[in-house]
Amino acid sequence: MAIKITALGTLYIKSCRKHGVAPITGFLAALFKAEVKKSRHEVCILEILLDHVKDIDFHPLLEVSMKISESEIEAVDVLNESSCALTGEYALLLMRSIDQKLRVVDLQDFSFGKDFLRDLSQGGLQCQVLDLRSSHFRKLNLVGEFMWLHTLNLDYSTTLTSFREDCFACMPNLICLSMCETRISNLWTTIAALSKLSSLVELRFQNWLCCNDVGSSGSSGGDDQTGPSQPSSAPNHGIPDASLDLLLNLNSTTEQAIRNLLPFSTNHNFQSTNEESSDDSEVDFSIHLEDSYMDSSSNAPPGWNREINLLSEVNLWPLITGVLSCFRNSILRDIRRLRKDVIGLFYNIMTLLEEIHLNFVYWEMDEDNMLGFICGVQFRCFRLGMDEDTMVSSATLSNQNGESCEGAFTRLVADVSFKYISEHASPICFEKHYREYMIASIPQLRVLDNLPIRNIDREMANVTFFKHFEYLPYRRNDKENVVSILQKREIRASHTNLRTPKQRPLDPAGKSQYFYTRSLCAAKMGASAWPFLHSLSIAGSDLGDETRSFRPRQFEYHPSNSSLMVFGTLDGEVVVVNHESEKIVSYIPSLGAMNSVLGLCWLKKYPSKLIAGSDNGSLKLYDIQHLASTFKRVGYSKNVALYDINSGRRLQVFTDMHQEHINVVKFSNHSPSIFATSSFDQDIKMWDLRQNPIRPCYTASSSKGNVMVCFSPDDQYLLASAVDNEVRQLLAADGRLHLNFEIPSTGSSQNYTRSYYMNGKDYIISGSCDEHVVRVCCAQTGRRLRDISLEGKAPGSSMFVQSLRGDPFRAFNMSILAAYTRPSSKSEIVKVTMLASSDYSKESSSQSSCPSNSMGG
Repeated sequence: MAIKITALGTLYIKSCRKHGVAPITGFLAALFKAEVKKSRHEVCILEILLDHVKDIDFHPLLEVSMKISESEIEAVDVLNESSCALTGEYALLLMRSIDQKLRVVDLQDFSFGKDFLRDLSQGGLQCQVLDLRSSHFRKLNLVGEFMWLHTLNLDYSTTLTSFREDCFACMPNLICLSMCETRISNLWTTIAALSKLSSLVELRFQNWLCCNDVGSSGSSGGDDQTGPSQPSSAPNHGIPDASLDLLLNLNSTTEQAIRNLLPFSTNHNFQSTNEESSDDSEVDFSIHLEDSYMDSSSNAPPGWNREINLLSEVNLWPLITGVLSCFRNSILRDIRRLRKDVIGLFYNIMTLLEEIHLNFVYWEMDEDNMLGFICGVQFRCFRLGMDEDTMVSSATLSNQNGESCEGAFTRLVADVSFKYISEHASPICFEKHYREYMIASIPQLRVLDNLPIRNIDREMANVTFFKHFEYLPYRRNDKENVVSILQKREIRASHTNLRTPKQRPLDPAGKSQYFYTRSLCAAKMGASAWPFLHSLSIAGSDLGDETRSFRPRQFEYHPSNSSLMVFGTLDGEVVVVNHESEKIVSYIPSLGAMNSVLGLCWLKKYPSKLIAGSDNGSLKLYDIQHLASTFKRVGYSKNVALYDINSGRRLQVFTDMHQEHINVVKFSNHSPSIFATSSFDQDIKMWDLRQNPIRPCYTASSSKGNVMVCFSPDDQYLLASAVDNEVRQLLAADGRLHLNFEIPSTGSSQNYTRSYYMNGKDYIISGSCDEHVVRVCCAQTGRRLRDISLEGKAPGSSMFVQSLRGDPFRAFNMSILAAYTRPSSKSEIVKVTMLASSDYSKESSSQSSCPSNSMGG
C-alpha cells in the first residue's frame, strides 16, 4: 500500500519536532499542491525548492525523501532559483535519496561550490532532466551514472572550455543536450565526447531564431508582405487557364492525399495541447520523439519552452521519413511520364515534406495554415515551370548559398525564404563548416541549433566533410585495432618468407614500406581525439641554482640527435637540453646586454655548432662543446649577408632584396646554393647563389605580409605563412601555387602565423600568436586532420602559439612554444604526442627514434 501524501506531511512535522527545527512552510505547501494534483487525476509531482533550505533543515527532509519511493508521489522536481544556504554535500544526499522518482533537477545559478560539481560528476544522479545553466565547469567530466537522464542543459556555463576523455560515458538515454554561450571551440574533442551519446538527437550550441516576416524571395516587399508566422501565397497572374485548371486539380488531389497521410489532420486535440505546453521561457527544446526514446511520464523542466508529452504531441519524424521514402522510391519512377512542367511541382512536394517539421513545430501552425502553406509553395513552383533537374539544382544552390553560421542566414524552401539570426553562440559555431561537420559526425542527430536536419542537409554535410576534413591520417576511413594491424603484418611477413620465387606476392597491389606504419598511426590516433600534452620542465638545479627558471622565446630540434633540443630565452641565454630526460646538456649565459633570442639554427655538417640571432640584430655562432662564440652585427635589413662559418668573415652582401625588412632566410635542404626569403612586403623570393642574386629566380606574392617560409624536407615545396592564417604551399621549382590551406582568418593584422612540416612532407602544422589552437592539415589535399587546443593551467588563463616545430624523428609529434596572455606568466615549451591519449603515462613514452621520412599523402 502506497504511503499517502498526507502521511508524508505528518512524518515531516514529527521529524522537525524530533530535530528541534521549524517546518519549512514551502515544503508543506508543495505537499499540499501534490495532493491537489492527485485529486484532479493529474500527474502527482512534488516540487522541492532549495532556495531557503539550511543545513539544520536537512535531516527532516531526508527522512521524508527516503519514503517518497513508497508513496503516492509519482515524480519529484528539485529546483533552485536563487542563492542557497544548504551545503552541496547535503543537497546531493537529498537528491540521491529520492532515487528513481527524481525527475527534474534545476540548479541554475547555484552556489554549492566545485566540490559539489565534482561529486555530482563522478557519482551521477538518477534524474531525467538536469539543468545546470551558469555552472562553473571548466573541463566537463560527467563520468558518473546518469542512466535515466534524457535532457541536459549547460547553457551560459562561460567557463566551460572542453571535455574530459571519459565524459558522457554513462548517459545511454541522453536525447537533448544544450551548451549555448560556453567557451567550447574544438570540433574534434567535442565530437569524440558526443559520439558516446548513442541516443542524442537534438544538440544545441546556439539558438537560430526566425527573426522576420516570411515572404516570397522574389518579392520586393510592400503590401505583399505577410505576418511573422504566415507564409505568403503568390498571385496567379500570367498562368494560362488550362494550366491553372490542372494546378487546381492537382492541388485538390494533393491536399486530400496529405490530409490522409498526416496524423495531425485527424487529431482535434493537437492545437489546444500545443497552446498549453508553451510558455515564455528563453530556452526552447522543441523536439518530438518516438516512444522508444523516452518514457511517457518524462517531461521537460520548468523554464523550457514546451513539455515533452509523447501521448499528446505529434511524432513527425516517422511521417517525414516514411513519406519521403514512398515518394522517392515510387513516384519518381513514374513521374517522367507526366508533363515536364508538372515535374517541378511533384519534386517540390517531396522537398516540402522535409520542411514540415520546421514550420509546424517551430511556428506552431494549425492544420489549415500548414496545408495552405504546402499548396501555396506548390503553386509558385509550378509557376516557375522547373523540370526535375532544375529543381534539384535550385534546392542545392539555395542550401549552399543561403546558410551561414556567422550570425545570420536565410534558408530557401522553394520560393519561400526563412531568415534566422544566431543567439548565444559558443565559439565552436564560428569554426568553418561547423554545421556540416556536426551533421556528418553524428548520424543519429535530427535537430542542430534549433534547426531540423533535412535529407539534403545530411547529403551536403557528407560532401563537405570529405572535401575539407580528414577522418583519420593517410586517408584511412575506418578505425582499426593496433593488435589486428600487427597480426596482419606478421601474417604477410610469414607468407613472404615462405613464397617461392615464381609465386606472386600476397598483396598484388604492392603495399609500400610505410603501409603498416601509416596504419598504426591511424589506429592510434583514432583511439583518442585528446592528444597527450606535456610541458617541458627544465629547472636550474642542473646548474646548481634551484631558484633559476627560464623564459623560452625560440627553440629548434637537433637535426641528427633525436634527444636534443636547443632553446633561446628572453634574457639572451642559449640552453641545450635532452628533451626526453629534461636535463640540461649545455648552458650558454647571456653575454653583455640581455637581448631576446629570436632565431636558432643547427649546422648540419657541424652537429655541435649552432647560430643564434637576437633582437638587437646580432648573430652568434656557438660550439656547445667549447662554448666559444663569434659576434656579427646584422640588424633588421632588406639585405642578406653571406658568411664563412669557419672564419666568421663576411664574404658578400646582397642589397635591397626586398622592399621591407626580411623576416626569414631559409636554405634548401639538398641544394646549398638555393635559398628563399620572406618579407612583410608580401613577397616570397627564391634565389640562387650561383647566379649572383641580383634578381630572384622568381617571386610569389601573398595578400598580406609574409611571416616566414620553409622548404619541405625533399625541397619539392615551399610553405609560406602570411599574417592572419594565410598559409599556402608553392611549387619550389617555379613558385606556382600548389595548395591554399584556407585556414579561417581572425581579422587581426597582428595575428602572426607560423607553419612547418610534420611527418616529412605529409602534414603541416600551423599556429598564430593571437590564437590558442594549432591546426594539422594534410599537405597533399589541404584537409584538416585535427585542431590541438592549448589551455592555461589556471582558470581564466589563455595561451597563444608563439612558435612550433614538428619532431623530425617521431611521427605526429611536435613541440609548441606557448605563451600566456598575462605578461607576468612565463612561456613554456609544450610537447604534443598525437598518437597517445591525454592519460598517457611517462612509463609508456619510450619510442624507437628514427628519422621521419615522407610516407605519402
